[in-house]
Amino acid sequence: MSSRRNPEERRRRIIQAAYELIPEVGVAKLTHRLVAARAEVPLGATTYYFSSLDDLVEAALTAAAEATSEALRAWAEALEASTDVPGTLATLTSDYLHDRAQMTTWNELYAAAGHRPELRSLARIWSDGLTGILATYTDHQAAQAASVFTDGAFLHALTHDQPLDVGSLARALTVLLNMDAA
Repeated sequence: MSSRRNPEERRRRIIQAAYELIPEVGVAKLTHRLVAARAEVPLGATTYYFSSLDDLVEAALTAAAEATSEALRAWAEALEASTDVPGTLATLTSDYLHDRAQMTTWNELYAAAGHRPELRSLARIWSDGLTGILATYTDHQAAQAASVFTDGAFLHALTHDQPLDVGSLARALTVLLNMDAA
């Protein structure tokens, strides 16, 4: 069935297009016109499904938060299977640091949530989720410190040409998680 006859598919394509454009142009420069072109739908379709650009941005950032929840589930599984939690967390973080589009999208969500309180629960998914995962291996305060550190590592990677290396990440996370280095 074509998206012309399938309104849910068309709506999904519009959200996906906005989600893909956010790391390229940022939330501030996202337009209905850009999204329509990326989704290969008429401009009127974006305003039909999303009466305001804020609604479209929120839908795209919700998709980003859903992708983050999936990533957190994968991180939880990797950490559960690990005998070296700080080392595994460092490797997972390093891999994430090399996905610039994902980091940029998350940074855009943080910035938007600073101005739009209705987005703050989406912005907390990463830090609260990672804190919850890590709290199964250490105390809540240490888990939260490690989560905050990973946020800082993401910002560092966005503003530097070279993200932190796995060894640096592992040393810091070992200390923050109150775990002895093996």
